[in-house]
Amino acid sequence: MEKKVIRKTKNIVITGAESSGKTTLFKELKSLTGFSFLPEFSRSYINQINRPYDYNDILEIAKLYEKELEIASKNELSIISDTDLLTLLIWCEYKYDKCHSFIKESLTKNPPDFYLLCSPNIPWEFDSQRENPNNRVELFNIHLKKIMELGIDFEIIEGNSSKRLIQTKNILQNIHL
Repeated sequence: MEKKVIRKTKNIVITGAESSGKTTLFKELKSLTGFSFLPEFSRSYINQINRPYDYNDILEIAKLYEKELEIASKNELSIISDTDLLTLLIWCEYKYDKCHSFIKESLTKNPPDFYLLCSPNIPWEFDSQRENPNNRVELFNIHLKKIMELGIDFEIIEGNSSKRLIQTKNILQNIHL
């Protein structure tokens, strides 16, 4: 039986459907001390490739995330990530009906400690990389189901931006104790 490593620091991930306030919340939390912050890597990766992304690009994004997570884990601060492998897994399965084994295995082997699941109860905002304006509730429910299947603690973050920030700060204070 494989023993789970007990760590002092926490790996906390902001997740949810597109345009559900993840990056806004992430940016607002960056003023907090005592945390390392990992941004969303898919956006910058897709901007740099100068072509439409494909299935294999999602694997490259996953490898980049894992590498940066490993580096951030060495500084002994709890980590807050703007999305993680769960988002990439759902993206692959939703768009391509399959997912790279690296993503599945990495998520299972080294899951986060806590998910902040952003509700899509805010207006969708256009962005050239966004693809799903009409099915955010469906994607939210997929996130929720996967988190529950993984057995990872979570809280649903909802309300306007200021309510989300207050709710999240309270959660982080309780997790971080």
